Amino acid sequence: SNSFCTLLVSNLMSATTAKLPDEAVAYMKDKNVPDLLEYMLQELLAAKPESPAAFFKELLAKPITPKILIAGPPAGGKGTQCEQIVEKFGVVHISTGDLLRQEVKAQSEEGKQADEFMKAGALVPDSLIIEMVKKRLQQDDVQAKGWLLDGFPRTKAQAQALQDAGIVPQIMVQLEVPDDVLIERIEGRRTDSETGKVYHLKFNPPPANDAEVMKRLEQRKDDTREAMVSRLATYHKNVDEILAFYTHVLFKTDGNRDKDSVTFDVLKAIESRLPK
Repeated sequence: SNSFCTLLVSNLMSATTAKLPDEAVAYMKDKNVPDLLEYMLQELLAAKPESPAAFFKELLAKPITPKILIAGPPAGGKGTQCEQIVEKFGVVHISTGDLLRQEVKAQSEEGKQADEFMKAGALVPDSLIIEMVKKRLQQDDVQAKGWLLDGFPRTKAQAQALQDAGIVPQIMVQLEVPDDVLIERIEGRRTDSETGKVYHLKFNPPPANDAEVMKRLEQRKDDTREAMVSRLATYHKNVDEILAFYTHVLFKTDGNRDKDSVTFDVLKAIESRLPK
């Protein structure tokens, strides 16, 4: 339904703008009217209400919150960009890794089931992760502020399940970085075991004058060359199938640049896709 909405709005805009004065066309582009129409259609088709008019009245009475996906290879810089996106747009950052840990700690029904799989050394099934994500997206803070889904979906099945649940982003940010650069990034990565903050010995060094932080730094067991080669193979195997779901909202950018330049382009792209 996402690509159908895009096609419908695109055809409608082409037919309309051909007959409109230039200033009217400029106004529609400036105010992101096509994106607003697409958003309304997507929400309508996800809800399928009895009365579309009443539904639109209620929908437009609520603030339109950002819905952002960010993807990229491991060590591609998603964490850095997520911090900037949260700071700029005030959205709730949702990482499935963090979500899993929170649910397990809270001993929720999904958390208990996930814990059993992890203790058995098995992958947590897509269906369980998707339930956790859907539940998180319904919570008050996300409803009020919007969401930034980080590194999810990771498989075609997850992307399909999100689409089936009517969870549609306004933009999908894809960071692109060559494999050799990623391997160098990962080998120097160190994580603060208490705060979870990630440093890099060369590119983003930990505070050398803070003995407490230096003492807590750990190298995760999957932050090695061998583990990274395997993770990248999995990533490359899945990425095109995932992006195929989001071609209409996809923004690809070179992540192998100064992080401020990447941030500038990412924030600008998001801004341009949000209905005004």
